[in-house]
Amino acid sequence: MARISAPVAAVRQAVRAALGGLPRGARVLVACSGGADSLALAAATAFVAPRFGLEAGLVTVDHGLQEGSAERAARVAAWGRVTGFDPVEVATVEVAGPGGPEAAARSARYAALDDAALRWDAVAVLLGHTRDDQAETVLLALARGAGPRGLAGMPARRGRLLRPLLGVPRADTRKACAALGLSPWEDPHNADFAYARSRVRGQALPALVAALGPAVVDNLARTAELLAADTAALDALAATALAAARTEKGLSVAALAALDPAVRSRVLHAWARELGAPGGALSQKHVAALDALVVCWHGQGAAHLPGGAAVARRKGLLVRVESDPL
Repeated sequence: MARISAPVAAVRQAVRAALGGLPRGARVLVACSGGADSLALAAATAFVAPRFGLEAGLVTVDHGLQEGSAERAARVAAWGRVTGFDPVEVATVEVAGPGGPEAAARSARYAALDDAALRWDAVAVLLGHTRDDQAETVLLALARGAGPRGLAGMPARRGRLLRPLLGVPRADTRKACAALGLSPWEDPHNADFAYARSRVRGQALPALVAALGPAVVDNLARTAELLAADTAALDALAATALAAARTEKGLSVAALAALDPAVRSRVLHAWARELGAPGGALSQKHVAALDALVVCWHGQGAAHLPGGAAVARRKGLLVRVESDPL
């Protein structure tokens, strides 16, 4: 029996760990762009899934942003069929919306993957983000001044989305593809410094590695893992506190004031989302304005949230209002 290369083994082991708890007979989908990360993930899933009694399908998303994108998607789909994936689907999306082209493409991609999972009754959708992607995400969050939630990076599991390769270096996915005789697609956007992530990938992170050593990538990814655990614990406390502070008309100011600030900010953030504030637009300044209604009350007017909601303090409660109270 031929010995498999260490990178192939590392990717397969990561996929085994992610799929091990899923029920036999269930279906999973792999999101595959044809790049090295998702191609290595797909190849490993094709190997591991049948051994776990799982059905594996493949979805490749055509964003239509580059010349030849439809042909690229068709090639990925053809490879998926030959490799044994079933179903195999090309999801063509329209990229439009707020937040710039990166955010709009991401939103369209995740919507397409969610739709495919629903139609094919998939219990999980596997994404090819690696340890290096996680490190880049942490750096981008630092640059934005994000709090612990942003610095926690991408979760290994959120709903049906699984990211098996967050502990695998990007270099290993390339080596795995080479060992398996696969030819990854090189996305030109990854080398286009008009995009913030491309600048982090091509300039910022290499500069940190040069200055601090290669361990900085592992350390950034480990920071995300540690903060994710802390954030999950605080979120659980906040969920309990939100339920305790809730009344028929709003939130009790007294109950909120008694909370630790770290928990209270999460309660107010979660409540703002309930009121319709979009997560991408809801910032710390909005949460701070809500917090001021609790701990720095001096008769100020309503705090206005993205999405059109406003919150005022009335008779010991934070309540939603349509305009500043008189």
